[in-house]
Amino acid sequence: MAARVQASHLYPRRHEEGRGRAKGIMWLEIILALLLGFVIYWFVSRDKEETLPLGDGWWGPGARPTATEDESVRPFKVETSEEEIEDLHQRIDRVRLTPPLEDGRFHYGFNSKYLKKILSYWRNEFDWRKQVEILNRYPHFKTKIEGLDIHFIHVKPPQLPSSSTPKPLLMVHGWPGSFYEFYKIIPLLTDPKNHGLSDEHVFEVICPSIPGYSFSEASSKKGLNSVATARIFYKLMLRLGFQEFYIQGGDWGSLICTNMAQMVPSHVKGLHLNMALILGPYILTLLLGRRILSLLGYTQRDLELLYPFKEKVFYSLMRESGYMHIQCTKPDTVGCALNDSPVGLAAYILEKFSTWTNPEFRDLENGGLDRKFSLDDLLTNVMLYWTTGTIASSQRFYKENLGQGFMANAHDRMKVYVPTGFAAFPCELMHVPEKWVKAKYPKLISYSYMARGGHFAAFEEPELLAQDIRKFVGLLELR
Repeated sequence: MAARVQASHLYPRRHEEGRGRAKGIMWLEIILALLLGFVIYWFVSRDKEETLPLGDGWWGPGARPTATEDESVRPFKVETSEEEIEDLHQRIDRVRLTPPLEDGRFHYGFNSKYLKKILSYWRNEFDWRKQVEILNRYPHFKTKIEGLDIHFIHVKPPQLPSSSTPKPLLMVHGWPGSFYEFYKIIPLLTDPKNHGLSDEHVFEVICPSIPGYSFSEASSKKGLNSVATARIFYKLMLRLGFQEFYIQGGDWGSLICTNMAQMVPSHVKGLHLNMALILGPYILTLLLGRRILSLLGYTQRDLELLYPFKEKVFYSLMRESGYMHIQCTKPDTVGCALNDSPVGLAAYILEKFSTWTNPEFRDLENGGLDRKFSLDDLLTNVMLYWTTGTIASSQRFYKENLGQGFMANAHDRMKVYVPTGFAAFPCELMHVPEKWVKAKYPKLISYSYMARGGHFAAFEEPELLAQDIRKFVGLLELR
């Protein structure tokens, strides 16, 4: 009897040991499968110098007219009115807020206690007329492309060194940003000598608004994605007389510029990015752990920005991607609410300028919004969505690009054979190591670990981004 009792006590231990071995085998099989998938993906995708077809489109209302499209470039001016400002004030006055939880800070989203302070400033101190004057400091234009009125600013250098020509540079914003993100970096690129930089590289900057954002007309039809936008912006550059040019982007701008480089590589002299959408199978290698990755050539800085994996990758992406699921599936539903409430719109947009600038800002009562930005700048960006009524159309861009599923588009699987520079800002939503960037962009000639900064690089750290663009172009021109 004693022997039987003793043996019975061993069964649970044997059972646990068996489960442990089974789990170990399961994880080994998963890791081997991931590695095999990665090897197959690398082998199939390597050294295929493909280009995206240029194609054509019509995004205006109704059928495409038989008449030739008007290709004139027309001056445009941002304007406002007393009625517009009065309507905004009335809506702010009627706000109904939900009290925040005690010690909620920004962990539940935008803290309504701090939102009250922003609303007070917006209602009583923010001067939209003054900000409109600031917006009009740079020349604005519109031109019709594929049925849509496309808005852009075009800033030429105020002075040039003798016997030199400016380098045309297309800069593309993302969501929930706007062309206004580039207002502080533009003078560093177009007038470097008067801003403490050498005039070795002087740029002529073109910043368009993505269709459905700010003053660019929204598509009337389904399907206007990053590829169509890349084609539209390529046509814009041709219309402005540029056969060769540099391009730069973050967020959606990084994908649009990548698509342009895939579509017309002979016209793109160089591509500079501060974000890259290349998670794919590469993110799965992080499951191998720090030690193995260090043996595979990942730098110490890469490991610092990627580990601990659960917190810096998995939990971070889960916390920050809820909006994306909504906008990839039912953008118009939340769009209806945000387009009707300036307060809701401000909370929805400004929350991104908090946590996407630095994830640690979630721990602050004001979301750290005053650490990197002024309220005037933040509210000007919000006003560009509010006054144009474009929040819903801007959110549709997610459904058009990501609503078909993961890696569903041809360009997702294509490499980019244009000289590329990359600025890795430490507080970007997801760190992308140089090895990953080079796998997608084989002609990567410049990769920089930036000293500070997050997702809205041009808006937050214009000097750092300008210096990296100049560095990339300098390296490229030495080749």
